[in-house]
This record gives sequence, C-alpha cells and structure tokens, in this order.
Amino acid sequence: MEFIKTPIDGVVIIEPRIFKDARGYFFESFSRREFENAVGPVDFVQDNESMSMRGVMRGLHFQRPPFTQAKLVRCVVGSVLDVAVDLRKGSATYGKHVAVELTADNHRQLFVPRGFAHGFAVLSDVAIFQYKCDNYYAPQADGGISIADDSLGINWRIDPSQAILSEKDMHHPLLCDFDSPF
Repeated sequence: MEFIKTPIDGVVIIEPRIFKDARGYFFESFSRREFENAVGPVDFVQDNESMSMRGVMRGLHFQRPPFTQAKLVRCVVGSVLDVAVDLRKGSATYGKHVAVELTADNHRQLFVPRGFAHGFAVLSDVAIFQYKCDNYYAPQADGGISIADDSLGINWRIDPSQAILSEKDMHHPLLCDFDSPF
C-alpha cells in the first residue's frame, strides 16, 4: 500500500498494490500493521455501506465529541468525489478541504481523521460506498456543514443546487455560522 499525504495534516490517500492476472485482481484493502506504521493507531469498530444514484450528495457530516469518528472510506462500485473539511479549531487549515475521486477502478481510499466533516457526490450512475469507523454511530451527536457553502471552495463536479439531498442535509449551517466543537 502507498500512503499519500495531503496538504491537510492527518488526511491520507491510500492506494493499494493491485495484483492482476487472467482471473481478475486481488489487493489488500486494509492492513492494521501498515496503516498504523504510516498513519497511526486506529481501532475500527463499525463498517457501513451506502448505495446512491448519480447526483446524490451526502454530507458534510461529523459526530460531535465525545462521539467523534475517524473514517476510512472507499467506493467499491462506481465513482464519487469524496471530500474532507478541516473543522479543528486553531488548525492552520481550518475550513480547508481535500477532495479526491474514489472509484471502483482506482481502488483509492481516503482516511478522514476526527475533527473533520466528510461528504461525497456521486459521479456515476450508481455508487456503493464503504466506511470503516473508529467509533460507533451516535444519532444524538450528528452534525454537519452545508455542502452548498461557497466559502469552502469545493468543486463538487455537480451543481449542489441540483443535487439529491436528504432532508437533514438541506439544513446544515454554513461554516461562518458554525461553532466548531473540535
């Protein structure tokens, strides 16, 4: 596996080593030993999967302390633009983001540390997206930032005003109206 640092400390792109032959391919999608050597300690406790259609945008989500979550995410069918936004108070990169295309073909993964909002836009007809989380989901700790916040400078590659959003995601605050709990 190759661990690629991004301009935001703690956010890491992971590219697996893929072995292909006439039968198909094989790769290690996660190795705790390699991950901890390159990124740091982690104890993933919950795996999630979502299926979405073209034009769906999910996010930008996080969980408030003490239920914060780090996530290791990947797209196993289709393609998404995946985004992590730094919400850590006092961080030199507060409000900045990393965006990476995760696809079934490139097999890339993104590690999103605690203290970040996370979301994605579906670029293919269908996308199946998987999350490894280091804390259990706590609905009372749900939070989010608006995906339509122009101040974030995210090129979602689809128009947020045309996106298919959940009712919850339609009502997240802009970053300027947000008091970070991190």
